Amino acid sequence: MSTRAQIRFTTREAGVSFNEHPEKIHAQFYVHSDGYPEGLGLNIAESIVNSYKVKFEIQSLTAKHGDLEYIYYIWQAPGKTTWISIFEGCGNGDDFECIFVGEPQELINKYDI
Repeated sequence: MSTRAQIRFTTREAGVSFNEHPEKIHAQFYVHSDGYPEGLGLNIAESIVNSYKVKFEIQSLTAKHGDLEYIYYIWQAPGKTTWISIFEGCGNGDDFECIFVGEPQELINKYDI
């Protein structure tokens, strides 16, 4: 069974919480399977920490899916550390719950079995 997810890139800004969906995203990618934190989440974190290569399907910024189970936000800004937020739910993401906020190594520590 497929575990669908979107990965969204956004800028770290003052006043924008990591545990809420940001209004502005700069790029969006779709992953059809293995979108759970122990799969895709670890791949994203390993990519940031250890230059692990991952493959994604690039999408328009307005693309919506009604069958997502996870949404990942990659928070970046020059001179600041990268953070990752993971939201879980079922549908298009409007009512997803935040299940993780932290730096890539923290994600690896939590989900690497």
